[in-house]
Amino acid sequence: HFESCGTVERVTIVCDKFTGRPKGFAYLEFQTDEAVANALRLDGSTFKERQLKVTPKRVNDPNYYAQQGGGYGGRGRGGYRGGFRGG
Repeated sequence: HFESCGTVERVTIVCDKFTGRPKGFAYLEFQTDEAVANALRLDGSTFKERQLKVTPKRVNDPNYYAQQGGGYGGRGRGGYRGGFRGG
């Protein structure tokens, strides 16, 4: 489906660590920025009867957004991250 965008360097299919089953999304790494731009145009397209959501990479560096002059000043959004809460 993404071969028309450009050369795909790597595909990572995210799986549940307990069951080993795919979670339903994957990460693709392309060789060029142009290929990324082409892939973003496939947002909303259909692959094997499923609608795709294609988004650019999220950067996992807390200082990245601070360098861009916006964001949260290098801080995350906070909030509840999971775990058991009950009694």
